Amino acid sequence: MVIHRIRIAGAGVRFSHGPQTLAHCILLEYNNFVYSPNLINKVRLLRKSGKTYREIREAIQLQIPKSTLSEWCKNIQLTSDHLDRISRLNLNNLKKARLIALDINRIKRREFLVKLERNNTQAAGRIHHPEVAKIALAMLCLGEASKSKRKTSFYFGNSDPMIIQIFLKLLKGCFDFKLDKIRCTVQCRADQDILALEKFWMDITKIPKNLFYKARIDPRTIGKPTINKDYRGVLRIDYFDNEVRLELEVLADLVYNQLLKAGS
Repeated sequence: MVIHRIRIAGAGVRFSHGPQTLAHCILLEYNNFVYSPNLINKVRLLRKSGKTYREIREAIQLQIPKSTLSEWCKNIQLTSDHLDRISRLNLNNLKKARLIALDINRIKRREFLVKLERNNTQAAGRIHHPEVAKIALAMLCLGEASKSKRKTSFYFGNSDPMIIQIFLKLLKGCFDFKLDKIRCTVQCRADQDILALEKFWMDITKIPKNLFYKARIDPRTIGKPTINKDYRGVLRIDYFDNEVRLELEVLADLVYNQLLKAGS
């Protein structure tokens, strides 16, 4: 038996042996893939019954491109019930695909973070070296600390409990720390519970209440409700040791100069 082939491309239909070869055993070629008329008819029947292209692929057990299936079925008129069903299924499949993508992204992110942690664990361990710790403290104060007007102290303020704890840990580890040189002030909004905020920051810092100044309320917030319910205000820590302040400032300048030399 002679098998004739018809090539169907996007621009139209081209017959390899002329239109007279249209017979029962013709093979149709779409985009360089050969499909039998029986397969195409089966696809069209499935589509007429309201099947999605995903369901059609599962039924014929072939991963034919959606564009090819769409070309075969472009003249098929679906009922409104079929269209509604297909729309619902496509929407559900899209939701499932998004959930799967989210799970995959979470796994990839978790693996990436684990890799970063593994690569930086040794570097983080160096924070216990006195010189490294002092540089870290100097850089932290360079960005977050300010001089008092009396120039006998400096103060450090932040709303993030972790940053406050880092500052105190480094301060205690790098210098002859004296608790009585510290004074704390809670800076908050007008509608916040001051006693609750002071207790929160006392628990974070382990600094007793007698070393807390009276809380300061931002007058600009009067009559304006706090939107972020997790906001705990800002804790300002004054440390009354001018030598510590000067040493950190000098170290920050030296680090800056070293970086300039390295870049020249």
